[in-house]
Amino acid sequence: MAGGVPVEKKEMAMNRVLFLLLSVTLSFGAVAQHNNKETQEDIARHRAMAEAHAAAAKCLESGKKHDQCLKELQAACKGLALGKNCGMKHSH
Repeated sequence: MAGGVPVEKKEMAMNRVLFLLLSVTLSFGAVAQHNNKETQEDIARHRAMAEAHAAAAKCLESGKKHDQCLKELQAACKGLALGKNCGMKHSH
């Protein structure tokens, strides 16, 4: 018993910390494994989504109703993003 805590408990705590650090390290490696082609495709998708959202903003600025602009946004984003809000959800 060192410092009032049994050695076994210290080892278990140390093992948990090491396991957590290893898990986090491996998960970052899995995320960062895009090759250049996949990265370029992601960039193109993000740009297309940004353009669709910019067009939706212009639609609203022009005085069109929210529902009409949302339909246009959904059409422009078909196949680009998840969900009906083109990868972006906010409150109204």
